[in-house]
Amino acid sequence: MVVAESNASTMRSLDRAIDVLEVLEAAPHGLRLSEIARRSGLHVATAQRILGALETRGRVEREDNRYRAGVGLLFGAHAFLTGSPLVLNARPVLQDLAAETGLASSVFVRTGTSRAVIARVEGSNPLRYELPVGERLPLHLGAGKVLAAYLPESLQQRVVDEAVPFVTASGVEIDVEAWREALVTIRARGYVVSEGERVIGARSVAAAVRLGDDVVAALQVAGTTETFPESRIEAWSAAVRNAASALSRRL
Repeated sequence: MVVAESNASTMRSLDRAIDVLEVLEAAPHGLRLSEIARRSGLHVATAQRILGALETRGRVEREDNRYRAGVGLLFGAHAFLTGSPLVLNARPVLQDLAAETGLASSVFVRTGTSRAVIARVEGSNPLRYELPVGERLPLHLGAGKVLAAYLPESLQQRVVDEAVPFVTASGVEIDVEAWREALVTIRARGYVVSEGERVIGARSVAAAVRLGDDVVAALQVAGTTETFPESRIEAWSAAVRNAASALSRRL
């Protein structure tokens, strides 16, 4: 009984530490202790003890009474990027796709109701905005819709509750019905074309990467309406689908 209680307490502490880290991941400029406690649902004293332990291990940094993610988290990220079969197999596929289209080519994976860039190769026409590896991006826009389309209904509903309806960067209003219809189309075609959803003047196409019956990633090329003209949508959509299939075969 004592051992079981000790194990339960350890798991509770671990869950709380991860909650704190996730709060800080979503706040790159840092937060005060009271705000971290509020967002993580912890008592201030509990949050402070957890932050102290994480700071000692380099996973949290503190400056002027504000806490932020620490440099120690880079070690885990580096281990993932150098050891993940998905990342390692994606690089040659992305290089070929970027050479073929001239566009920035990326692979995204889902985490919760967000997505992250885990591999990226710039083309001869680089994007005008920064999209670094590890960037947290929404699941209801762009390539995120490919990942959302294959989620169980309960997780799709979480995305709806958190982000839908919404207005795209170019000013288009998207309600729940339209968003769900888009997911049906993605499942039927296996890819999605997006225009001006997250960035004005941007155009992209993304397709599903599969491991067996599961969708494990979305592969995307992106550019501006000048570097990715409407006349190239059909050809480059086919190129992206082929690249996604090639990556799937490598996994």
